[in-house]
Order: sequence, then C-alpha cells, then structure tokens
Amino acid sequence: MLNFEWYNPTRLLFGADQIAKLKSLIPPGAKILLAYGGGSIFQNGVHQQVVEALEGYTVVPFGGIEPNPHYETLMKAVELIRAENISFILAVGGGSVIDGVKFISAAVKFAGDPITIIRERMLIKENAIPFGTVLTLPATGSEMNSGSVVTIAATQEKLSFGGEALFPQFSICDPTVVQSLPTRQIQNGLIDAFVHVMEQYLTFPQQADLQDRIAEGILQTLIETAPKVLQNPSDYQAASNLMWCCTMALNGLISKGVKVDWATHAIGHELTALYGIDHARTLAIIGPNLYRVLFESKKEKLAQYGKRVWQISAASDDQIAAEAIERTTAFFKQTGMPTTISECTEDADKAIPFIVARFKDRQWTALGEHQNLDLEKLEQILQKSL
Repeated sequence: MLNFEWYNPTRLLFGADQIAKLKSLIPPGAKILLAYGGGSIFQNGVHQQVVEALEGYTVVPFGGIEPNPHYETLMKAVELIRAENISFILAVGGGSVIDGVKFISAAVKFAGDPITIIRERMLIKENAIPFGTVLTLPATGSEMNSGSVVTIAATQEKLSFGGEALFPQFSICDPTVVQSLPTRQIQNGLIDAFVHVMEQYLTFPQQADLQDRIAEGILQTLIETAPKVLQNPSDYQAASNLMWCCTMALNGLISKGVKVDWATHAIGHELTALYGIDHARTLAIIGPNLYRVLFESKKEKLAQYGKRVWQISAASDDQIAAEAIERTTAFFKQTGMPTTISECTEDADKAIPFIVARFKDRQWTALGEHQNLDLEKLEQILQKSL
C-alpha cells in the first residue's frame, strides 16, 4: 500500500426529512445563491422544503445549469454573485449542479480569466465561496468530494479540476428523492457509481486489502440493488443503498494508498463533448472495451473481481477474468445501458478521429495506472466501442 493522506471535511446528513436542518448549517445572515438545474425540484417538492427551511434568509435563485454544466452558463452565476454580493451558494440538484457550483465557487474570487481553472485543470486550495448541497440525484459522488467536471460548449471540451477548497461544507442526502426520478436517471446513477469504483479498483493487486473489500462491497451492493430500485423507486431501503453507494464510490476512501486508472472517464468525457451522450452511458460503452484491450495488464485484478464479485469459477484465472468482463457488460445491458456508440448516434465513425486527435493535442499518450494506454490502444478501444 502506498503512503497517503485523506482529508474530507464534508458534513453529510443522510435520510428522510433532513432538508429541514438547513438553517442550522448556513451562517446566519448569509445571502444565498440557490443554484439548480432544469426545474425538477419544483415538481418533486424539494424546492418547497428548501424555501421553508431558509425562511429569514435572502435567497437569489439561479436555474438552468445543464447536465454536463456549461462554462458559459456558470459564468452568468459568477457575475450574479459579484453583482449581488452573495456570500454562500446552495446547490440543489444532482452531480452536474454540484459540479457547476464548485466552478462558480472557485471562479468568483479568481484573479484572472476563470476559464483557466478548467483549461489548466487547476487545484483550488483557497479563496473559494463556501457552499453546501442538497442532493436530488444519486450518481456522481460530487456531494462528498472536491472534484468537478465542466464543459466548455464553445470548443466541445469536457475537463476536470478540483482542490481542497471545493469540498461542500455539508451535503443533505434524502433517499426519498429517488422515487421521483425518471428511470433513465436511476440507470445512470447505478452505472456511474459502478464505474467510479472500477476506475479505482480494477488495476492490479496492490496489497490494499481493505480498500479492495470496500470496493467489492459497493459493487456487490449495486448489483443487488439495481433490480430493486429500477422496479420500485419508492423502495426506501433500495433507494438508500443506491444513494450511499454513489457517495461512497467517490468520496476518496477506496482510492487511498493505491494507483488508480480514470482512462475510461477521459475517453467517455470526449463522447459526451462530441455527441452529448449521458456521462454514465459513455462509461458503460467504454469500460468493458478498455478492459478487453488492456486485458494483460488488468487480468490479475479482473480475476479477483470475477471471483469475489461475480462468484465465477473456471479452469484458469484468464478464463475468470474474461468472463468477468462479459458479466459486467451483461449487467450494464440489464440495467438499460447502451454498450456501443452506434446505439447513441448515427455518426459513430466520427468518434475515432475526433478523440484520437484530442488526446494527441493534449499529449494524453500514456494514461492508466501503468501509463500504457497510448494512442494505438485508444484507437483499439474506440473501434471495439463503435
């Protein structure tokens, strides 16, 4: 196991009826920007709960933050905060709203052009506007980490950044919101969390036994929870397990002391930037094909995953590893995920030259835990994904 430090200051309030505690979490007299997305919070009752909990505060609304939040939209919020002298931001939404608020938080006091934060994938360590979150869609884990991904619409770029100043001060996670979600969003949440775990776990044996067992527990719970929550989103226990898995998948715990991958995400982000494909769907498309192309360097961990998570028994570890990939693909399909680019667009052939050129321009020619994913392997992964 590698040396590590773990810092996570986010206060998490989990369970039904926790939104009522907002007033005890936000400084008295704060002027609040209430940031949200497309408006579902007005239909599912969350907005009304938030407004009632914030009685006595000055609240300035800012809606319209997109899935895969756009830099251009977020800068409007930055300007509003500066003009209105707002001191606190409350993100009410899913991962995209929370990611967007992290950028807004970093950009308000940034000395220079805020687009630099995204383009240079900066680590923001200070001088950010404080914020909290009310989670309405379990998926990304952004409610308990300091990472963010933002799209620059003008150039079709989707890039990540973060830093210790971008942890939410608090996050309220109420599983009852799951009952109002469209099936597609529940599917996305399940697979987003699943692949988040895989990016940190499915590398090579690193003698980090506890991290492995926690990761495998999250994966098994997601597999067991998927049919329950998809069949009945009002099942509070299933929704609770989904929400907690999504948070635990990316709050930093299972990545401590180990080398991680994140190449599936790097490729998937380009599919979203090019075609607008849902983030989780890009992960379902790319992940299994990345495992196939990088089979030799991942097969030991693939075999462990196959034995422990899928209970596969076969004559050899190579067979177990290969079957584990097929089981993963089948699981994605069973939850309703596409597993090819052509299922999502009629212009699938554009993906290979577009993404290879992007990686080459950025000098992303040695990705993954072994830095062995070069442009040739990238093209192989994309070819298998068409």
